Amino acid sequence: MNIKYEIIPSEKAEDCKDLCNELMVFQKSKAKIKPELFDGMNFETRMIPSIKSAIYNHIIVAKVEEKIVGYAYSNISPKEAYSNDFATFFDISSVSEKNVGSLSQFYISEGYRKYGIGSKLFNMSMSWLNQFDDVEDYFIFVSNGNDDALEFYKRKGFVVSHEILDGFITVLRSKKR
Repeated sequence: MNIKYEIIPSEKAEDCKDLCNELMVFQKSKAKIKPELFDGMNFETRMIPSIKSAIYNHIIVAKVEEKIVGYAYSNISPKEAYSNDFATFFDISSVSEKNVGSLSQFYISEGYRKYGIGSKLFNMSMSWLNQFDDVEDYFIFVSNGNDDALEFYKRKGFVVSHEILDGFITVLRSKKR
């Protein structure tokens, strides 16, 4: 399988719209806790606001014959962006720098998993995140029931920090290496 990886500007985030919406459906299908919270989540309510509130955005797509089959969206955002009406994602005082890095969205279409796409997208995302000297803390937020993703990130060196929203989301954390 010939897989190409491409970094796209946030102005072209719409290219990921279908996969982002597929991710929300996938997460709801796995959820054991409050799956109804996913009903209002889609590209317009998740990715667009995140892009707008971030200082820097990074989107990588994986393509097979020009079809986007996976993507990773990472950002650098002020730590205060993670305390909002929906939830407080981590203890703001536990972060010494003013900004944090996040691997915010990560999805590979069914049928394209197990080809190393996830590891490649993850490594490219972490390389981008690691270039910021003023960022020491990285976060990943995994929806409940998505045990495969949780184990993947743990294998990549992230550790479970805590759960929020009564277990709806598991927060994983890593320090700059």
